[in-house]
Amino acid sequence: MAHSFQDMSIDYFECNPFNTIGQDWFAIMAGDENGVNAMTAGWGGMGVMWGKNCFFIVVRRSRYTHELLDKQDRFSITFFPDKKGRMLLKYLGSVSGRDEDKIKNSRTTLNYDNGVPFLDEGKIVFICKKMYRGEIAPEDFIDPGIDAEWYKDGDYHDLYIGEIEKFMAR
Repeated sequence: MAHSFQDMSIDYFECNPFNTIGQDWFAIMAGDENGVNAMTAGWGGMGVMWGKNCFFIVVRRSRYTHELLDKQDRFSITFFPDKKGRMLLKYLGSVSGRDEDKIKNSRTTLNYDNGVPFLDEGKIVFICKKMYRGEIAPEDFIDPGIDAEWYKDGDYHDLYIGEIEKFMAR
């Protein structure tokens, strides 16, 4: 059963990004009626770029969500309200959408906003339009310790910057 989300002005969104993103985590979702996937993320940011309110996400090139992000113009970000959401995020981050239907197996509800998938159990949803995609490359690190600590396997992230087109909350 779909929940009732209200479109809200981004001016009403308040958070400590270090807690909301880095500790509470969120789900990135991309795809269409031919295939969707959700993945857990704990890295990213929010801010203003090129005069637009944006969400910044990084996704490893090996992830199924990366493949879907590259095929679509839009993606969603979902934050969850409680420990049940944390358990869902742990699950979404532990299995690949290439191997199983994570939405079905997690017993979550897939919802869409103008064709953009999101998880209906969330408390806050951002619908974002891709504006930029760039590769994170080892030669660009000023601090070589980052490459040594986070990319020993060579599985680098790509950076996506998405304009926040819609902010919905329950």
